[in-house]
Amino acid sequence: MSDTLVVKKRAKLGTSATRRLRWEGSIPVNLYGHGEANASLAVPLAQVVAVIKHGGKLVKLSGDITETALLREVQWDTYSKEIIHIDLLRVSEKELVETTVAVELKGTAPGTGEGGVLQFVLHELHIECPAISIPEKLYANINDLHLGKAIHASDIQLPEGAKLASDPHLVIVSCVAPHKEEETAAGLEGTVEPELIRKEKTEEDAAE
Repeated sequence: MSDTLVVKKRAKLGTSATRRLRWEGSIPVNLYGHGEANASLAVPLAQVVAVIKHGGKLVKLSGDITETALLREVQWDTYSKEIIHIDLLRVSEKELVETTVAVELKGTAPGTGEGGVLQFVLHELHIECPAISIPEKLYANINDLHLGKAIHASDIQLPEGAKLASDPHLVIVSCVAPHKEEETAAGLEGTVEPELIRKEKTEEDAAE
């Protein structure tokens, strides 16, 4: 699935032009790849936010340029609240690309009813697949996850034509016994501080 970004060529570059662009509700875009010259573009911020919100990677460009591109990098402001720049890589829909896709848990782990707690360790995976087949998300099915068990990267179902680029042995999520903090605390409460031994003063010491 791909989204559409309506882009315009940027006639003016530099700090002042960029500030004005953001004030107008757009952000600068750098389009590169396939041995072609880099293109400095502008795209409405709202369109980029929509793509990122649902995990989109592949976009179709319309407007001043008609291309298919991969959302390669997103630059945020200092406080990670506002998108200020994006990089797009030219691709063809059937071209094999390597990208990062978010992982989401699906289902209910029986291990939580066995006294365990979930540890969601890895929230994204690197995969290689045709650009047109990049999924918005990958899912870890935890319906069979019992206490003491784990789901690894190799257990995640990938779309047709895709292969895992991450280490297949990486743990995505596990169900483990909770830490016995109460026992530790109880043990600390029962600890008796050593009594200080004070030497009684003798008449000779007192005379000093």
